[in-house]
Amino acid sequence: MGKVVDVLMVYRKTLAPRATGFLIEISGRRKVFMPMARVTAIAPGQVITNGLIDLRRFSQRGQEIRAIAEILGRKVSLITDMTEGVIEDFAIERNKRGDWILTELFVRKPKTSALPFSKGPTEFVRWQDATEKQEHPADQDARQLLSAVADLRPADLATAVLDLPEDRMIALAEELDDERLADLLEELPEEEQLEIINELEDERAAEVLDLMGPDDAADLMANLPSDRTEALLDLMDSEEAEDIRQLLKYEPYTAGGLMTPEPIIAAADTTVAEALALIRRKEVEPVLAAQVFVTMPPYETPAGRYLGVVYFQKLLRYPPGERLGTLVDSELQPIPTGTPIEQIHRDLATYDLVSLPVVDDENHLIGVVTVDDVLDHLLPDDWRTEDADG
Repeated sequence: MGKVVDVLMVYRKTLAPRATGFLIEISGRRKVFMPMARVTAIAPGQVITNGLIDLRRFSQRGQEIRAIAEILGRKVSLITDMTEGVIEDFAIERNKRGDWILTELFVRKPKTSALPFSKGPTEFVRWQDATEKQEHPADQDARQLLSAVADLRPADLATAVLDLPEDRMIALAEELDDERLADLLEELPEEEQLEIINELEDERAAEVLDLMGPDDAADLMANLPSDRTEALLDLMDSEEAEDIRQLLKYEPYTAGGLMTPEPIIAAADTTVAEALALIRRKEVEPVLAAQVFVTMPPYETPAGRYLGVVYFQKLLRYPPGERLGTLVDSELQPIPTGTPIEQIHRDLATYDLVSLPVVDDENHLIGVVTVDDVLDHLLPDDWRTEDADG
């Protein structure tokens, strides 16, 4: 019926933690609770149950912990040899009373070799032979959790982060490097963005915001108190800060508030070879690499008067020395900054576009609205965890 994604446990004063149920992911990424009373057997690759399962969305109770999300990565002291280790896995077994309890921990000890990629030894220890460190979960070492998500793409990392309790989410965010954290913030809903950014010192928050796309950073900062917004802008790169200040002037659900000020812009006498070189730059996002906008000078936003657009596919069909002025499509009409999001997504859908140029009152190109910007605002906040039929 679904996939087991975590085990719910309750800690007891002197007895081993007891498993109360499984967190199950069913179709549409809905997560539901399956009580242990319904479990008849646990076998390799399967959990066998009987009876009916409540399909209401899971809500964690205060006394429960999610073992995989909250126990893995915690430090423990081992009573047997007075050493320390980090929990990497655990075992649950059924006792004579029919309860499923935590019986063993799989622990990795500190490494003993000086080699850079070596790891410490591991061993199985009984639950009663290990004592968890007493610091708050937010202070637990998050490196184990970090290694588990190291290879995830930003969108998949965001989905994984949304499954974590708040303190573990913050701990993981603090372990990420600035670039990885910037990518993550761009993918997270507003509430989680604010939870993370509010836990960062201003200096680091400014570094992370510098690495985000100006439109994403502006959306985030629009929800911060004005005094902190100004403090962060003062710490940021001056050019990035100026872009964000300009975006913050516009209403959030308009072309001005949605646009990115970093499209690819070129002159009419730019050659096809030169335009392709602009597209090939590593820092250019795929959705922005789909077209080159042609304007009068200057060629950075706010650019000169808008002349038209040349699509990437068209560039591939012409020789390297061809000038963009002979290829430009002048029929794509730019939109003013006040265009509402409803009109933007209709235009994108009607003309099968991935972006729309945004101009000021004098027809100067000041940015582009891309299809991903519109989707981010049209989907519900919980779309990553919402079931398919909503």
